Amino acid sequence: MKTTILSFLILLFMTTTACSQTLETVPEVDLNRYSGLWHEIARMPSRFEKGCFNVTANYQPTEKGTIQVINSCDKGTDRKGRTSVEGKAFIVKNSNNTKLKVQFFWPFRGDYWIIGLADDYSWALVGTPSRKYLWVLSRTEEMDMELYQSLLMKAEKMGFNTTLLENPMK
Repeated sequence: MKTTILSFLILLFMTTTACSQTLETVPEVDLNRYSGLWHEIARMPSRFEKGCFNVTANYQPTEKGTIQVINSCDKGTDRKGRTSVEGKAFIVKNSNNTKLKVQFFWPFRGDYWIIGLADDYSWALVGTPSRKYLWVLSRTEEMDMELYQSLLMKAEKMGFNTTLLENPMK
């Protein structure tokens, strides 16, 4: 009896661990097409975006092989306090540009995995393998509701708790 319970718990742990570590990305990303301005449609809560709305991210490849990242947002109730932070992203080797490590403050780097991307690069779904962070990004300030709902379903199938999303489209 104890062996059965122990075996079950080990199997459950291994399954849970494997699911939390496995996250599929898109097959490849053309960084020149991915470059430019993105609008954040929705996100998982994070302390580094607390109080932010009208969030944008601008990505530009550099000559050094990294990507310049400028995140901007409005803060405050008067909606006049636009703030930005500059960082850089490093491409993870052998990832076909689908996995990045983003750094805003040395020496800390965070995962940025592109897990969904429109053929025309009009929207992107970005997450982390821990499922702690998720972003729905668009080239436009608004997104079609049907598309948004389909991206939420995709994220849920990947193990993200989309009920935690901030600034979700209503």
